Parts: sequence; structure tokens; C-alpha cells
Amino acid sequence: MIWASLGKFVGGKVLTAILIVGTGASLIWFWNHPEVLRALWENLKGVLAWLGFAAVFPWAMFFIPAKVIELESNAAATAMLVGYLLVDALVAFWLADWSIQGTLTWVVVLLGFLTAGVYNFLVCDFLATRMEESL
Repeated sequence: MIWASLGKFVGGKVLTAILIVGTGASLIWFWNHPEVLRALWENLKGVLAWLGFAAVFPWAMFFIPAKVIELESNAAATAMLVGYLLVDALVAFWLADWSIQGTLTWVVVLLGFLTAGVYNFLVCDFLATRMEESL
């Protein structure tokens, strides 16, 4: 029991020291390279703007799933979800000035599109369920 509490105590101190040194090194780096900080903030603003758009867009289009339910067609539902994903992708590319470079960036963007597609499906499924319950 004493070893566990000693390990937690020492681990906590080591982790705190690592975080302090990392934070200090980051501050020194960004102090000496302000252009990197500006580029980081520009990218972060674009990512946050896209996340906000992707989160709000399917809710703002709440009337479309109602029309798709009336059609009772899987093709119409698929077209709606693909359309939502295309709009999400166009907004992302527009926010990135139509230029996405680097393998890691493409992987992150594609994971974002995949996540947006799943989110759109879940929101539309929720809205369709609510519409069916109200009928």
C-alpha cells in the first residue's frame, strides 16, 4: 500500500515537472517564432469555424429529413446524407483556401469528414424519429 501511495506522489511530481518544462519550452519557442503562433491560430480558427458549421448545419436543415421521410426511399436518404457531407467538405476546403497540404493534414481532414458524416446520420436519424413520433 505504501508503494502505491509513494508511486502516486512521485508520479504526480514528475508529471507536474514535465508539464511545467513543456509549457516553458512552448512559451519560449512561440516568443522567438511569432509567425508559427500566428499560423497555428489561423488554422485553429478555421478548424473551430468548420466544427461549428458542421455541428449546426444538419439541425438548421431540420425540414429536409421530414421531406425524405415522406418519400420513403433509401436512395433519397442517401442523397440527403451525401449532400450534407458535400456541403461540409466544401465549407472545409473554402476555409482552407482550397489548399490542403501534407499527409497528416489529409488524414485529419478525412477523419473529420468521416466524423461529420456519422454525426449527420445520427442527427437526421434523431430528427426523423421525432418527426415520425409527431405524426
